[in-house]
Parts: sequence; structure tokens; C-alpha cells
Amino acid sequence: MAQKHPEDRHPMLDQLSQLWRNRTAVAGLVVIIVFILCGIFAPALSPHDPIDVALYDQLKPPAWSEGGSTKNILGTDDLGRDILSRIIYGARVSLLVALVSVGLAFCFGTIIGSISGYYKGRLDDIVMRGIDIILSFPYILLAIVVVAYLGPSLQNAMLAIAITYVPRFARIVRASVLEESEKDYVMAARAIGARDLRIIFVAILPNCMGPLIVQTTLSFASAILDAAALSFLGLGAQPPTPEWGADIARSRALILRASWVMTFPGLAILGAVLGFNLLGDGLRDALDPRLRD
Repeated sequence: MAQKHPEDRHPMLDQLSQLWRNRTAVAGLVVIIVFILCGIFAPALSPHDPIDVALYDQLKPPAWSEGGSTKNILGTDDLGRDILSRIIYGARVSLLVALVSVGLAFCFGTIIGSISGYYKGRLDDIVMRGIDIILSFPYILLAIVVVAYLGPSLQNAMLAIAITYVPRFARIVRASVLEESEKDYVMAARAIGARDLRIIFVAILPNCMGPLIVQTTLSFASAILDAAALSFLGLGAQPPTPEWGADIARSRALILRASWVMTFPGLAILGAVLGFNLLGDGLRDALDPRLRD
């Protein structure tokens, strides 16, 4: 029986092996899994109702601090709500915003970029000039304008973030499609009469997924940060929804008196964003042959 040589392995196995050897990427993946599990099992993991007001428990410090209560491990806010419970439920909100906004941007950006890159010519010029106009605005300012026009809400914040992220995906896909469309397998597909849409979405796009996967992972981190920023400004999640950015905004006046109210939601944002960034860097190294060991 012939033995398989290492070079005969499927490229995906090599990529997974490369990713597994990257300790920072694995650490980021573990952090992400923890937040995902917190979001999924929030009702079971949360010790209290995140919107349950208990005025007699206002501003209790964390359990390990002097005067802290073991009932509220991370303390309470100015309304007596348990901070740990709000952080756990906040993971669900933040991950949902990231999933929806990045998913919309991925779909529309991929369609726009692939069609623009495949057909080139005047269509490509018009599309890219439109994208350049959108990119000329600071993305967070554009998101603020969109939410301010549509009205403050979590759904509108998702839509605003998606709109600002579409050009990122469109440009990446366009560049990849431009490169792939000149290769022999595309020429062969045209020669046998394959339709353009089939060539684009069945033949070309699967070969462009490497950069897209990396961009998607990094965009999750940016979306969580942007959602927190919009909520901090009062344009995202509205009270009493447990959302990390909104909780930080509420506790600004308490930073010297009860620093834990602001610190722990901030650490949650830091952890989630760092996890996706570490995983994104690891995926980039694994999916780009030029960066492999």
C-alpha cells in the first residue's frame, strides 16, 4: 500500500495545522469560544436578571473588595443591577450585532466586488468611484449619520455598521477576482460556454475565500468596537438592554466613585476585540502561503 507523502495532504489540513501551531491564534479562538458560550447560555450562566433593578443594592463593590457582597461577584451599578449578569448578556448583544452587520457587509460586498472585478470597464469605474466616495468619509462618522437619520436603535446600528463595511469587502473581492479572472481555468469555463454568474460564484469566488475569511474575522472585532461606540453615544442599544458600550456611557460619572461599574464592561470589549484580532492574524498567516514557516 502506497504511503502518503506530506505534500499529498489536502491544503486545508496544512492550513489547520499552521493555525494550530500559532499559539496566539489559538488563545484568541479560546477567548471567542468563551464569549460565544456566554452568549448562547446566558440564561443559565447569569446569576441574576440583567435588567432587575434593586435600589437597596446600589453600587456594591466586587466580592473581593472591602464591603463587597458574594451575591454580586463583580459588584452592582447605580441601579443595583448585577454587573456580571449584564456582561454575560452583553456578549449575546455584541456578538449578534457583529454577526448581522458583518454578514450583511460580506454578502453585499462580495456581490458588488465580484461583479465589478469580473466585468471591468465602465461598470467597474462607476462602482469603484462610488466606493471611493464612501471611503472618503470617516467610517464611524458615516455610521453616526446613518443611525441619526434612521433613528437610534440596535437594528439601525447594525445596518449602519454594515453599510460602512461593504466597501472593505468589495475592494478585497474585486482585487481577487481581477487576478483570478485571467487564469486558465476561467478561460476554459468561458470556452465551454459556462454562464458568467456560474463562473463568478462557482469557479472564481471559492478561490478568493482566503482574504475574505481573514477580513471577516477582523471585521467582527471592528463591529463589536463600533457597536459599543454607537451605544456609548446613545445611538445603538437603548436602555435597559445590557450592552457593554451603553453600560460604560451610563457609568462615566461614577469613574472615581465606583470604578468597577465602568471597568468590567470595558474589559469585556477589550477581550472580545483582542480575541478576534488574534484569530484574524493567525488565519492570515495560515491562509497566505508566503507567510508559512
